[in-house]
Order: sequence, then structure tokens, then C-alpha cells
Amino acid sequence: MSLDNRPVYTGGCQCGAVRFRVEGALGEASICHCRMCQKASGNFYLPLVSVRGAMLDWTRGEPKRFRSSNAAWRGFCAECGTPLTFEAPDGIALAIAAFDDPTGIAPTIQWGTEAKLPYVDGIPKLPSEDTMADIGSAPYLAELVSYQHPDHDTDQWPPEERP
Repeated sequence: MSLDNRPVYTGGCQCGAVRFRVEGALGEASICHCRMCQKASGNFYLPLVSVRGAMLDWTRGEPKRFRSSNAAWRGFCAECGTPLTFEAPDGIALAIAAFDDPTGIAPTIQWGTEAKLPYVDGIPKLPSEDTMADIGSAPYLAELVSYQHPDHDTDQWPPEERP
């Protein structure tokens, strides 16, 4: 919480070159299945949350933007490619998974369902395993060192000692 009791959220890209801080209540959280969101995220759909009405500050770097239509821009990290924003005339939405703690930002509606991929609803029924359960076929997991930015603000990134 901020000094005036407004919620504060932080987040950023995978490599840490772009970081943000949102002060104030988040707006509607949604999933968009439209083809533009699929392509912009390289995924089945794009989970977004509106920050309209809150104060958004870029605390390290700033997204590079691509004009995806006559009405919208898509912001992403120019260094690592992490999708970060959907920017339209009615405001900015941030990618939910780009937040340091996305667990409390649950989507409440799905948009663009005309482009919803036919197998998306069946994904929760697929068998599931923890990452380390694949160590037999992917032994490199045992020695994996992540170079991703941690899920909190840092004074400096990347750390000097990183290879």
C-alpha cells in the first residue's frame, strides 16, 4: 500500500530492462482470444488488466511499441520481447503475468471468443506435472540457472556477477 492507502503493484519484463509501478486500484481483468492478441503474445490468448484510473510509472526503461491497428499499440520489451501493454484510446492494460505477483489478478471475462482456439477449453483436463518431473528427459533442468529478473524491484539489473 502507498502512504495514502492505495494499492501498489510492480512488475516488468523477463530480462528486467523494463519495470513498472501501478498505484491505485486495477480495473477489469480479462482474457482476449482475438487473433491480434494471440499474435502479440505468441500464445493462445492474452490475459490483461486495465490500469485506467490508476497511476502507471515506468521505473526502469520503457516499452517499445508496435501499432497493431488503427486504434491500438502493443508495448513490449525491446531486449527480451516480453509483451507488456495493450494501449487504446480508452486506456492502457498491462499483461497480467508481467506483474511480480499476478496471483490476485483473476480475469473476470473473455473477449474475442470468435477466434478462440478449439482446444483451449480442454487444457485444464490435460495431465499435469511439476517442472522437475521432466528431469529424466531434460537432465539440464537439474543445473538450470535462471537469468530472469526476480519478481521484485532491484536497484541494479542484471547483477554484475552474472556470466
